[in-house]
Amino acid sequence: MAHFVIMGCGRVGVSLAHTLDESGHTVAIIDQDDHAFRRLRGSFGGRKVTGVGFDRDTLKQADIEKAYAFAAVSSGDNSNILATRVARETFHVPHVVARIYDPGRAEIYQRLGIPTVAAVRWSADQVLRRILPEQSINGDFRETSGRLILGELGLNDAWLGRSVRDIEAAGGVRIAYLTRFGEGILPSDETSYQQGDILHAMMRTTATDEIARVLAKGPQEEAE
Repeated sequence: MAHFVIMGCGRVGVSLAHTLDESGHTVAIIDQDDHAFRRLRGSFGGRKVTGVGFDRDTLKQADIEKAYAFAAVSSGDNSNILATRVARETFHVPHVVARIYDPGRAEIYQRLGIPTVAAVRWSADQVLRRILPEQSINGDFRETSGRLILGELGLNDAWLGRSVRDIEAAGGVRIAYLTRFGEGILPSDETSYQQGDILHAMMRTTATDEIARVLAKGPQEEAE
């Protein structure tokens, strides 16, 4: 199981904290107002840290140095993006996501390679997909028969620099398009997977768990 740090104990943060805690992961949730922790269930087994989410000492209290992922989902865009940058650039947390209310800002930060979720189309599921890349694929579209699904792929960082065609061959999927710097791109034979890319693929509904397992491993690891 992994350790997760969440900044913001509002409706969004509480939903994430409960989901991760119930899944057996360790969780630390940060909020400036200790009264916010009353929103958590009595059965919540994670750590509650009172403080500013982008303060290094506060993050250390939340065991950020051991974190697999960090989600900044407070009500402030500036606080969320600053905390996310500190988590990634200072503590080298491998998976980060920031909730952004302003779609214009979200696009700017996406161009900087920081995964964001705009509030107007936000859901806890979208955030979880970005901080739990190894989880089973959740689809955005199913064709009429239900046999095919379009969904985001979660890939091990070892796939960075590899061609989209290599990923298709390994996973048995067809990449429909990718999102890079906030813009959709139709892949060509020369397109490679880059840091910050989000790949959207068509795949068999019955094969999503196996596809997620394969792509959660690096290409060399899978070849062995």
